[in-house]
Amino acid sequence: MPQYDVVIIGGGPGGYNAAIRAGQLGMKVACIEKRATLGGTCLNVGCIPSKALLHASEYYEMALKDFAGFGIDTTVKLNLPNMHKQKEAGVTALTKGVEFLLKKNKVDWIKGSGAIAGAGKVVVKAEDGSETTLDVAKAIVIATGSEPASLPGITVDQMRIVDSTGALALAEVPKTLAVIGAGIIGLELGSVWRRLGAEVTVIEFLDRITPGMDEETAKTFQRALAKQGMVFRLGTKVTAAKAGDKGVELTVEPVSGGAAETLKADYVLVCVGRRPFTEGLGLENVGIKPDKRGFIETDHGRTSAPGVWAIGDVTLGPMLAHKAEDEAVAVIELIAGKAGHVNYDVIPSVVYTFPEVAWVGKTEEELKAAGIAYKVGKFPFTANARAKVNDEAIGFVKVLADAKTDRILGAHMIGPDVGEMVAEWCVAMEFQAASEDVARTSHPHPTRSEALRQAAMNVEGWTMQA
Repeated sequence: MPQYDVVIIGGGPGGYNAAIRAGQLGMKVACIEKRATLGGTCLNVGCIPSKALLHASEYYEMALKDFAGFGIDTTVKLNLPNMHKQKEAGVTALTKGVEFLLKKNKVDWIKGSGAIAGAGKVVVKAEDGSETTLDVAKAIVIATGSEPASLPGITVDQMRIVDSTGALALAEVPKTLAVIGAGIIGLELGSVWRRLGAEVTVIEFLDRITPGMDEETAKTFQRALAKQGMVFRLGTKVTAAKAGDKGVELTVEPVSGGAAETLKADYVLVCVGRRPFTEGLGLENVGIKPDKRGFIETDHGRTSAPGVWAIGDVTLGPMLAHKAEDEAVAVIELIAGKAGHVNYDVIPSVVYTFPEVAWVGKTEEELKAAGIAYKVGKFPFTANARAKVNDEAIGFVKVLADAKTDRILGAHMIGPDVGEMVAEWCVAMEFQAASEDVARTSHPHPTRSEALRQAAMNVEGWTMQA
């Protein structure tokens, strides 16, 4: 029976980073992954391929609509097969990179589906049906991630009705695309196909888009997407979907009550969230009972079963790759007797559309609900020199600071490349910085990052560029 210090079930961002860290700390490690490639949903059919299409589609739309304004005359033609080819080449290179990193850190990649057979025992079932039992001395780490959630009455066939995986591989640009769900994934993928020529309608049960996002930012975001041509049907529920050879008929009705109507679209993208992948893991063999949604309760990564840990999307909290990575490092360090820790108050979120949206920490709504007195500093990108000359002066930076201590409590941004800049707020918050610390820190000119400094200055009312 093969023996290991740590066995990790799942080879996504949580799993492979846990395996790498365990290998760095000298443990004998196995990482079990049932896919043919490592990297999980994020790398194979999630974060990475979607960003490839977002990047390429943004270039296409810029060339089609914006180049002339910059004095560049050109003829533009879409080559969708080549766009998919470039996306897939990037994914392949990165999955091979993860495989190399596991080898470099002496991690055994065991191909197959893993399940806990009992305390210190994991069974791996290979694709050919053969089984291998692994003996685990220290810890089993569950890092199996999540899968797209379904919607009653709608069958995803990956032909006319697709989930996020199917939307990454459409062989043609839809004339019309209906997106069910106005969350991050739906808006990102909807943006891809709108840029490439589709008429996109977003149908959302709630009366707002992107739940959890700062409300002022979300409203600005919706206006920006609507100006680009995206149509929103908020406060609307989908009750049925009928797919045919040439399209889909959706039955929708107001959430508040009213007559049903039929909407037609070439394709329908179902993006109503994700659910943890915890079925078939043998959790019952060690007494772990997921909640009704399938999540595993943990305390600093520890489950209710001794020697069994869980990280990433199978645990409560935001379903983000970098959250899983942070938990991976913390859990492995705790297993090794070190002081692993995750600061859940400083986990950033990003929407990779144009404009981008990024935030970290508390929203104004959360601070008001908690009765915390705070001050607001804002700065518009219309007053930022670099954004202005680049013809991308849209959105703003908003920072929230404690009214008494000036400590930064949250930051919310919508604008060009804010996903890259949110890390500055994360570092500041990790060091418990005050808004004045950012306000008095030199930022290079001309850069978009100056907007962060100006927003911090505005907390005390001394913005100098607007």
